[in-house]
Amino acid sequence: MDRLDAIYIIQTNGLLAESLDPVYWREFNTILLSIDGVESVTDAYRGRGVYRRVLKTARWLRDIGFKGDIVARMTVTEQSDIYREVTHLIGLDIFDHIHWQLNVVWSPRWKNFRRWLEENYKPGLNALVKLWIEKLSEGRIPGLAPFQGILKRLILNGSNPPCGAGVESFSILTDGTILACPIAVDVAWAKLGDIYNSKPENLPNKVTIGEPCTSCHIFQACGGRCLYTHIERLWGIDGFKGICEATEYLVGRIIEVKPFIEKLVVNGLVDKDKLLYPAFNNTVEVIP
Repeated sequence: MDRLDAIYIIQTNGLLAESLDPVYWREFNTILLSIDGVESVTDAYRGRGVYRRVLKTARWLRDIGFKGDIVARMTVTEQSDIYREVTHLIGLDIFDHIHWQLNVVWSPRWKNFRRWLEENYKPGLNALVKLWIEKLSEGRIPGLAPFQGILKRLILNGSNPPCGAGVESFSILTDGTILACPIAVDVAWAKLGDIYNSKPENLPNKVTIGEPCTSCHIFQACGGRCLYTHIERLWGIDGFKGICEATEYLVGRIIEVKPFIEKLVVNGLVDKDKLLYPAFNNTVEVIP
């Protein structure tokens, strides 16, 4: 940071924030803090007292003069009530944006993912979209990253997958290995070369999203969701389809309200530049 003029982003649980000098915290553009919603849900997975510690960190960041984007980085599990968790975080009035990601594929299979999808996630998304539209109609922009990111992709397109893995985003390991995806550290397909011998222009698109995604009617908005899960499919094809169903439902809700939102922009009630988020790849993957 002392040497490079760049955009800096950090994802952190926020527990040791004060061990870094405030002068460096103020240099970040985006700080993503791990918090999953209400206190009971967050602490159940992350440890007792973590919820309150994260909120303390968020407030401390503002107190030391951080002016950038603070994102609540949620993990959504079968214990989560999506509407309750998201609206709770909105109500705290601490976070600029809220992004949730379904704890699928990485974890053991849920007891009943499809039941949760029908009874909690889909109704919760409907309620959140309704709330989002109500606030937009008042000239306010609730920072719901999945909604904003999908809307941006519908209007401006974007990389596939949305996180840019293997296209415009790469990870470098401590031994110099270059990966297409930062979490794919144990699979051969993600290893694109190394910093000593590889030319940057030869890295993009060595690993790409393929079928059935590229022929899907929501591919423009979804972009394949996640390169790793697309290739590995650790929940099998049935699990893959279930996650697609969740994504398709969310994208469908944003497609439905897109014309109304565009009218708000045309009428000057909503600032398009503030609405379309993120402005650059800040590690919010867009698709939950």
